[in-house]
Amino acid sequence: MEEMRRQSQLAEASGFDGVMTSEHHGGVRGYIPNPLQLASWLLDATEHLWVAACPLLLPLRHWTHVAEEVAWLACRFPGRVGAGFAAGGLAQDFELADLPFEEALARFKRDLPRVVGALRGDVSPPLDGDPAIRRCAEAPVPLVSAAQSPAAARRAGRLGMAVLYDSLQTVERMAAVSAAHAAAGGSGARIAIRRVWIGGPPREEVNAQMDFYRGYAPAQAQAHWGDGEELVAGATGEEVGQKLAEIARSGRCDAFNLRVHVHGVAPGPVREQIERLGGEAIPVLREALAGIA
Repeated sequence: MEEMRRQSQLAEASGFDGVMTSEHHGGVRGYIPNPLQLASWLLDATEHLWVAACPLLLPLRHWTHVAEEVAWLACRFPGRVGAGFAAGGLAQDFELADLPFEEALARFKRDLPRVVGALRGDVSPPLDGDPAIRRCAEAPVPLVSAAQSPAAARRAGRLGMAVLYDSLQTVERMAAVSAAHAAAGGSGARIAIRRVWIGGPPREEVNAQMDFYRGYAPAQAQAHWGDGEELVAGATGEEVGQKLAEIARSGRCDAFNLRVHVHGVAPGPVREQIERLGGEAIPVLREALAGIA
């Protein structure tokens, strides 16, 4: 936990805009069970970095409790809190919550508009009695929805949400999903996820991580994964930044979730990558994204 706090401080000092925390249960490597709790630790450790619990697995909790907890965190750290939501793809998460995994998507579709409305201050009694929820009418929390398909992107677009793509999606698939988001009126960020590494990457560890994802992701999602596209590596930060910019142009994305954490890689190299990305790659990428936007 202390290492994660240190890395968030390093990200802030290195020029990153924000940090996302994500959710799995039962000891899945590289994840914690409550990303919103982790978000509060990282916000407390930093001064201006934004932090988003993203994605939260919305079907695992009642949407009113999610809205209350996010709203109160946003009160404590105004202007620095975001949230993202996903239906969930790992059956173990639902087994631990004693919920049927096959109901995940239906619950997600039902509750997403409700939690979005609440975090914009648009709710009915008795939730409108919560002062943190009421505050969201004047200071709405920025919200993201995971989107692996055009249908999911249209849903997010109609709700005025940003979208977060799968880390293994091809640029062609991202472009199609981005087009659907735009056609539905979506105006928020379209966020691509990529693992990045400056210098010689830890390919064995990255491949093991990819095998883990392939072990539980549905075939429908894997049909749009690219072979070898999950890792963006280069000899220099400028090269990595330029490769990411090309992904943004081809995939119609305008933001990135950059991942350097890989199971089996020690904290030292991760810290070095955060610093190098901030100093060498992010300036190149930021300039390119400004032109694309």
